[in-house]
Amino acid sequence: MISSTCSPILSFTQPKAVMMIRAVRNPKALEKTTSLKMNSSPLKSMKTSILHFFSNFFDPPLNPSVDPTHVFDGNLAPVDEMEPTDCEVIEGELPLCLNGVYIRNGPNPQLQPRRALNLFEGDGMLHSLRLSNGKATYCNRYVKTYKYLVEKEVGFPIFPKMLSGLYGLLDVARLSIFIKRLVTGNLDILKGIGVANTSVAVVSGKLLALCESDLPYIVNVTQNGDIETLGRWEIDKNLHSNMTAHPKVDSETKETFAYSWSFKTPHLIFFRIDEKGVKQNEVPIFSVHRPSIIHDFAITKRFAIFHETQLSFSLSKVLTGRGSPLVYEPDKTTRIGIIPRYANSDSKMKWFEIPRFNASHIVNAWENGEDEIIVVASNILSLENFLDSMKLDVVLEKVKINTQTGNVCRNLLSTRKLDLGSINNSYMGKKTRYAYLGVIEEVPKMSGLVKIDLETGDEVGRRFYRDDCFGGEPLFVRRNVGDDEDDGFVMTFVHNERTDESMFLLMDPKSPDFATIAAVKLPRRVPYGFHSLFFY
Repeated sequence: MISSTCSPILSFTQPKAVMMIRAVRNPKALEKTTSLKMNSSPLKSMKTSILHFFSNFFDPPLNPSVDPTHVFDGNLAPVDEMEPTDCEVIEGELPLCLNGVYIRNGPNPQLQPRRALNLFEGDGMLHSLRLSNGKATYCNRYVKTYKYLVEKEVGFPIFPKMLSGLYGLLDVARLSIFIKRLVTGNLDILKGIGVANTSVAVVSGKLLALCESDLPYIVNVTQNGDIETLGRWEIDKNLHSNMTAHPKVDSETKETFAYSWSFKTPHLIFFRIDEKGVKQNEVPIFSVHRPSIIHDFAITKRFAIFHETQLSFSLSKVLTGRGSPLVYEPDKTTRIGIIPRYANSDSKMKWFEIPRFNASHIVNAWENGEDEIIVVASNILSLENFLDSMKLDVVLEKVKINTQTGNVCRNLLSTRKLDLGSINNSYMGKKTRYAYLGVIEEVPKMSGLVKIDLETGDEVGRRFYRDDCFGGEPLFVRRNVGDDEDDGFVMTFVHNERTDESMFLLMDPKSPDFATIAAVKLPRRVPYGFHSLFFY
């Protein structure tokens, strides 16, 4: 109801330093390799304290959120590539009208991480299911990014992990390997540094794998269901080029609206891509004064909408080995910025303060008359918990903004932990009645899904998976153009953690319990991932 209101291991040349660090794990080892004998209790205590100090200074323990042994475990553990493989339909039937490809992106480190690795920085892997005449063919392949190819050739991680950060002086020293290769010309960051692991989109007729630290990679799904990486989409030759993982495509004009970000000013640059794939003039947003996390945005018929969160980047934290660059700023007032889609400068940007509005994803936005903008988004209530444990304390909100008076009204649509939502994409930027969202167990796995009536706030459909079963983003796919808004299909991958088996689940969005239309047994375990797409 609505309620208002990984780096390589460096070979040290200083054996004493290494000895001191290792001694913390096994203090007796130090006594065996030195002639120093400390028999008094105070001296032993002092020795242990000194060793702990140096250990934490040079090689501190990792936070569980970036410890690869913790993060990439269970059904997040990496899998190998698999060539196109026919699948068995184990329940129901695949509709003959549903001929196309379901494809989902996610992190899958190709090499054994040796230090900090955030969930969002594993190499991108695409899992696809080609549906044709009631049959299904599965395939999974890495996105062959420049980073992937370089590290595959040398056999160990080289590229720094910006979100994971550097922990201690040993990690800072390991960075020298990357810098040395840059200086000697063995690396060319103009060719990209990203992992293309976050989402998939069709832009100007191109199928793209995206992440916000790089430009997109063009991929192709062949007639037999295989996945090919065709190369990076060089829409911009600037040194630090990147593009959001959530571009917005206007279904009527066929234009794509997107943005890039930077540690340096301007931190946010808004741009659009025409139907032919040509990037238009950039609009630097100088009114964003700090490099805040802006993972998603929205468009309406006339405007683009950005949100500035309480999560920002600190490059100094990385360079001094103090962990992740992400910094939570509890005293910062969050805000939403609205700018005309075809603005030539940010002088037309209007900002509206909305305290503690930290949107992870924007479900949709639209205009209500001339002066009112409505935004529906998943709002993270506690960013501190998210940084420490990847657990989201999140609610679904509807925000109404009067662009003339500045009045803001916030409505709570659901207190369930809902995120990774989808809508009927033909309603992008238009008034939307229904949204389909995952019920978060722990990022990125979902214990079920719900259908929310965005007018009333009622939960008009819900389904929770069986015990030990978890799914991903529930993707709505329309049946035919012009049909009812909710006439179509909802699809996702589901994994059984007890049997270690995965399946593709196709559901009826008009059914109050999301009745199964078809279930397809997959030939291998499919790790949990991020965003998905279906294209015909």
